[in-house]
This record gives sequence, C-alpha cells and structure tokens, in this order.
Amino acid sequence: MSTLTTRTQSAVIRIAHDELVDFATRVFVERGLPADRARVSAEALCHGDLTGVTSHGLTNLSRLYLKLFEDGRVNPAAEPVVKADRGAAVLIDADRALGLWMATEAMQLAAERAARYGVGLVSVSNSTHLGCLGFHTAHAADQQMIGVIASNCGGQRIIRPPGGLTAMLGTNPFSIASPAGRNHPFVLDMSTTVVPTGKVRAMERAGRDIPDGWLEDDAGRPVNDPAAFDRGDGHLMWLGGAPETGGYKGYGLGLLVEVLAALVPGAGTGPVPAALDGDGGPGGRDDDIGFLALAIAPGALRSGEDFDAQADALFGTLLGCPPRAGQDQVSYPGWPEAERSVEHRRSGVPVSAALHDELVGIARQLDLSPPTPLEGNR
Repeated sequence: MSTLTTRTQSAVIRIAHDELVDFATRVFVERGLPADRARVSAEALCHGDLTGVTSHGLTNLSRLYLKLFEDGRVNPAAEPVVKADRGAAVLIDADRALGLWMATEAMQLAAERAARYGVGLVSVSNSTHLGCLGFHTAHAADQQMIGVIASNCGGQRIIRPPGGLTAMLGTNPFSIASPAGRNHPFVLDMSTTVVPTGKVRAMERAGRDIPDGWLEDDAGRPVNDPAAFDRGDGHLMWLGGAPETGGYKGYGLGLLVEVLAALVPGAGTGPVPAALDGDGGPGGRDDDIGFLALAIAPGALRSGEDFDAQADALFGTLLGCPPRAGQDQVSYPGWPEAERSVEHRRSGVPVSAALHDELVGIARQLDLSPPTPLEGNR
C-alpha cells in the first residue's frame, strides 16, 4: 500500500536529525559533490528543519538545490580561486560552488583571519544559494567571535523599489551571530523583505491565505492569495511594509546588502539597465550570487573574559525581562531556534508526511535508501 494512502499529508512524523543529514549527504554525493563538501552542505540544509525554519530546510532539496545541478548552474567540482589576499581581507571567485558549502568555508576563513588580525573579511562572487545564513554565522559565535554574512540574490529581481513598477532586487538576507555568555548565542537571520519567498510558497502548499502586509497588487492593495506571487500579480513587500510604515528602511537595508555583497566582490546585481526593459514582474536568475563573510574577534581587541561577562549580562537580562500577561518568556533571535534544536535532537525532527514522501521519491529516483522515521512515527 502506498504511503499516500496510509496517512494524511498534513500528518507530521519525526526523523532523527543524523538520519536526515546522512540522507541529504548521500544525495549531494550522488550529484557529484566530494563527500566532505556534501556533508557540510547537508548539515546546512537540514539546519532549517532542526531549528524550525522549515522554509529553508529540506523542502528546498528538490525545489531549489537539485534543480541547480540538473540545470548545470552549480559546479560540483568547483575550485574557488583567491583573487586577492590582503591579510585581513580576501576576495574569492567561488567558481559556481554550492553556496551551502562555500559560505561555511568563507566564514571559517574569516574567523581564521580574525584570530590573527582582530577582524577577517572574505568577499565572494560567483556563488550559488547559501541556505540559512544563521547556520554559517553561528560558526563564528561557536569560536567566541561575532559573525556577519550579507548575501544578495545575484541577478534575480523579485521586489520593486518603493513606488516603482519594475522589480529590481532580491530578498537580500543578512545574518549576525554573537556569543551570549552562558546563554544560547544571539543569531539574527533575516531577509530585508517582510518575509522570504519560501514562506509565501509554503503557505501556498499548505492551502492557506497569507496575512495583509506580505504581498501587494499594482495599486498597493493587500493580496492574501500566496499563489499570486508566482502568477506575477502579487508583489513582495519590503521589511516595514508600506513607505508610511517604514518600507524605505527595508529597501535601504536591501541596498546595503547589495553594496556589501555584490559591489565589493563584483558579483551579479539585480538592478542593471536591462531590467528597465522588463514588464515589471520577476526577472533575472539567482546566478553569480555575491556575499560578504565578516568575523570580529573581540578577544583579540579587548579582554575576552570581559567580553564574555558583558555578553552574558546583556542577553541574560533580556531573558529576565518580565513578559506581558499571556505572553511566553521574553527572548532574542537565536534563542527559540536553539531551544527547538535541543528538543528536535532529543525527540526527532518533525517532518510533514508530504515532505517525507518527496524525500522517498528522491531516494527512489537516485536508488538510495530514504530517511527512516523513528519508531512510533511510521
């Protein structure tokens, strides 16, 4: 009997995190990635499911990453080239490497330089999609450093400037991570649009309307049908929403990322003269993605013990803030995700039955063993 007939597609099953990572690793190896790169890429991809950011997890394996391989837009045997090395600053051409791996490599190199100079900056062009930026910046926090990544979307254009009729930029995410003393690290990972495209499409797959403020039509009216985005009659909004409520701030942050991530390394940009010939809808492709990886080592600049104590007090005080009636504990970005990670490592990562069926289909196509649900979740 088929899986589809034995459970509803809204059901949730649990699978061990290591099982999911092992499966994704085998898939990437089958697509030509060296085993070590495949493992890092799998860990970065499964980080979304582990922490509850499912829009950037395994749901993207077939929709995004395998398509990159199928279309020849990623080079599994990439040999990134150092174009300039100034000690604390390095420029790299990624040679179309898989961004899930390349971003971790760049962040680690930035941390190595920061340990020597107090700060390390790695600027990368010609990359592909990075996945959850917070996975990469957290590597710096694990080394008692502050990590920053800003990534543009290459030549992709899916959002319009405030008041404009033609899409010019991508969601242009950025992340910062910092040690927080005895507390979970602070990890901010966000798009400069009100939501990333993955969340809009997740709502469409779930058959749910989206709230006001995510999409708008040509006249600026709210759009609640998530399918309107891919149809082209619902346009993503900047962080802050309308210009009157701060949308110019999200737009400004998006341009900040475009400058740091694309202009510095010379990567692809969304706003190019040819974009003005478009029909106003989405255009370009997310090829030649650029990103900046920055690491700051406070311990190389001041007493590391003093930094740790101050960070512990800062974030510990936030956790101690009294919540309003009916509200959960006050926290900060990275804390809820870390708590979910602990729980999911203990009890298994929740995966929708629909996603598990997708993974089973991928396994069948590639002649691999699919990830096995935990006992009692079959």
